[in-house]
Amino acid sequence: MNDAGDPVSIADLLDERRHLLDLAHGMLGSRCEAEDVIAETYRRWYELSSAARARITTPRAWLEEVVGSICCPSRPNALDSMSTAVDIAGRTEPEYAEPADRALHSLRAMHSRPTTPQRRDAVVRTVRQACATDDAPLLASLLAPDAMAFYDGGGKVRTPTGPIHGNLEVARSLLTLVAPHPRITLHTQSVNGHTGIVVRYDHQVAAVISLDIAGHQAVQVWAILNPDKLRSWNLSRNGRGPGQGL
Repeated sequence: MNDAGDPVSIADLLDERRHLLDLAHGMLGSRCEAEDVIAETYRRWYELSSAARARITTPRAWLEEVVGSICCPSRPNALDSMSTAVDIAGRTEPEYAEPADRALHSLRAMHSRPTTPQRRDAVVRTVRQACATDDAPLLASLLAPDAMAFYDGGGKVRTPTGPIHGNLEVARSLLTLVAPHPRITLHTQSVNGHTGIVVRYDHQVAAVISLDIAGHQAVQVWAILNPDKLRSWNLSRNGRGPGQGL
């Protein structure tokens, strides 16, 4: 089991963020101030411990209460009573393993199971196909048993707070993230000089997924959902730049 939190689909993540922005904008009348409120709202979400977040059965309602308490500090605050029931860990998102540990994990696997660029690209394309067709067995077979996935929301969207471990759990989290939706499309495209997966929602880049491949399987998956890091993709026409860096 993973303690990073349940994954959420991109469509739901973007709908949640848009709803909270509209709520704050309606209270304050300023889009810029509303953006600051949403940043603070998600910061407070990630300050909660994993156990505290797990006890919140309706995260969206909790986030709405936080938005209201920030915009209107004098209003009765339902979070005050909640604060006695949950513990604050003072942590910031994301709670990932040390970058050096992540890199070492991938480097060791890729060194022991080398692959060719052609095979690597074929694996990534098949991962995209499995995600697009919601094929859990195929996707799990493309992931190493000890595969890890990391979701970088930058504290701007509600993503898992730590690494997801194991091919079955990683497959489940990826398929949840890109759950079939009429406004979601997946494409293979150059990401940092290698073939990756670009996820679009209404033609806007909503996520960029890169994979470390060893042999015939992915050993590490990194999904960028941070709106700030995706801005350069969306500034270029249709999000198609010459292998933008993340």
